[in-house]
Amino acid sequence: MSPIPLSLDYLLRPSSSTLEKKPAIFLFHGYGSNEEDLFSFAPELASELVVLSVKAPYDLEPFGHAWYAINFDAEYGKWSDDEQAKESREKIVTFIDEAVKAYHLDEKNITLLGFSQGTILSYAVALSYPEKIKNVVALSGYINERILTANYTEKDHGNLHIYASHGQVDQVIPLEWAQQAPELLKKLGIDYTFEEFPTGHGVSQQNFYSFKKWLENHI
Repeated sequence: MSPIPLSLDYLLRPSSSTLEKKPAIFLFHGYGSNEEDLFSFAPELASELVVLSVKAPYDLEPFGHAWYAINFDAEYGKWSDDEQAKESREKIVTFIDEAVKAYHLDEKNITLLGFSQGTILSYAVALSYPEKIKNVVALSGYINERILTANYTEKDHGNLHIYASHGQVDQVIPLEWAQQAPELLKKLGIDYTFEEFPTGHGVSQQNFYSFKKWLENHI
């Protein structure tokens, strides 16, 4: 089945479900990667899910893609382009709406799975538009409150479920940044699980089986 052309490029694994509206999971890769990276999870994910692995819209040189620019400045250190991140947040929301229509997805059973920069965007979409998302699997990322919609605290987050995990020796995104998420999620009344693993910036086998089991209980 060839993917239907939508506003972002993506890879597709169809669902085995015979339901008229199918549950779906959207995968968002990290900075400098591409849609093939997390698509390697697809064969292991529940067969009833439609799997869409999405390519970030900004090209990097010489290869790879990003959801927003990260600039390395001698004076200011590393900083993120929050405006570009907000644009990507909206591009993702548009893409999800398109995919729901194109593939007859169950709009009440949409899961986002992100890694690193893809997690930051998954949090931004889910916390800004909780009415559109059921589950988030947030791997090796953190919540950037500057890229959430201005009115996100006024939304009802009661139906959102979040699994977050981080490596204890992550050299790219500090563990402390990820550890701030539970407090905010608690404040918003979100059902969440937060786990740490003795790894760096990556997904260990133990981490993979842990989120897979969580996901199977939340689809």
